[in-house]
Amino acid sequence: MAWTLLLLMLLSHCTGSLSQPVLTQPSSHSASPGAPARLTCTLSSGFSVGDFWIRWYQQKPGSPPRYLLYYHSDSDKHQGSGVPSRFSGSNDASANAGILHISGLQPEDEADYYCCTWHGNSKT
Repeated sequence: MAWTLLLLMLLSHCTGSLSQPVLTQPSSHSASPGAPARLTCTLSSGFSVGDFWIRWYQQKPGSPPRYLLYYHSDSDKHQGSGVPSRFSGSNDASANAGILHISGLQPEDEADYYCCTWHGNSKT
């Protein structure tokens, strides 16, 4: 329960404008070890993914969310400390979605993944 509240606070704090998009993620995704995974975070209509910075978090049972990365563009992205390079971000403008790519899935990648977004110059 406490982590749910923390996550809700984190997600609400992560947005940086008065008009905020609704983010939609699939409820589940399955893939085999060694295979790639592509997780989507779709913005509601009226917003453009290219105008937003998308952050990704990983959460394993009993642990707090771990910051993985943010992605805005190929020239404006950040990898979290200690996050393997097989985790990467991109945008899919045609789907209006931020994408988390995981190449070469490992058993330890089994977790919940959350996205959040912010708009504008403030990334903190």
